[in-house]
Amino acid sequence: MKRLFVALALLTLCACSKAPGDKAAAPAAGDTLQIAVIPKGTTHEFWKSIHAGAVKAQRELAAQGIKVNVIWKGPGKEDDREQQIQVVENFIGQRVNAIVLAPLDSKALVAPVETAVKGKIPVIIIDSGLQSKVQTSFVATDNLEGGRIAARNLGKLLGGKGNVIMLCFAVGSASTEERETGFLEVMKKDFPDIKLLSVDQHAGATRDSAKTASENLLTKFGAQVNGIFASNESAASGMLLALRDAKLTGKVTFVAFDSSETLNDGLQKGEVQGFVVQSPMNMGYLGVKNAVAAIRGEKVEPRIDTGVGFVTKANFDAPEMAEIVHPPLKQYLGE
Repeated sequence: MKRLFVALALLTLCACSKAPGDKAAAPAAGDTLQIAVIPKGTTHEFWKSIHAGAVKAQRELAAQGIKVNVIWKGPGKEDDREQQIQVVENFIGQRVNAIVLAPLDSKALVAPVETAVKGKIPVIIIDSGLQSKVQTSFVATDNLEGGRIAARNLGKLLGGKGNVIMLCFAVGSASTEERETGFLEVMKKDFPDIKLLSVDQHAGATRDSAKTASENLLTKFGAQVNGIFASNESAASGMLLALRDAKLTGKVTFVAFDSSETLNDGLQKGEVQGFVVQSPMNMGYLGVKNAVAAIRGEKVEPRIDTGVGFVTKANFDAPEMAEIVHPPLKQYLGE
């Protein structure tokens, strides 16, 4: 797995073709480049890890004599599309040099991104896809494969039999919808003896809303369910809390997507059997690095896969997992 993450990271600045019209006006020598980094939200550990990666890139570039100011701003909640659109539009108005964006909605953010690109502001999309081709690059996990990995592991842990619930995240979130699609694809194809009890319940934007949705599912299916998959950090954290309250931890096989301190604790206690991991620090890092490359007129890969893997108690302490399961937030963000 170490080879996977490292090899993909080295693809950062590989050459590829880019349309001449996409090139932004070159800043004056010595100018500080203003890079707006816009997450889907700011409270979850996943986004803090992306922020840390962006700061890591800023520091490395400074050491190379390239002055960069990372401006971190996102909506208060991960379902506030209008606020994220306003944040993008405000940065366009400020004439930042580039935008690094994790779109809350694959359709709703198309218009502001296209406006930015028309204004010669390159946009790097991270984490979650956009239904457009105007962006300079897309830096993200292969979320479809991540969902497949979750299904393969949950199916094997259940011995190919039993009843399963999938807790979705939110309508319009391309990254989690791809995970859910990949999960269902493998479950239906490879595990025909596993019954899917519920696959369309959405957790909502917060851990609290996810806990409520999880409680409703467990009230309805708790006596029947053998396995659960939750497709992002907040959904998984809410489900874990609901499982604890229902005294079902250890009785239900639980596979999550993303790592956090809450989920790490659950893994160590045997409440979570495993989780699919991304490399959010790498996303923030490569987002900023490629934004700077685009500003400087360098060639940028249109698609960069930041890697995906599966963590269990057995490989949790592996060196290659350190930055993923224990992101160095204090080092880069002071927290």
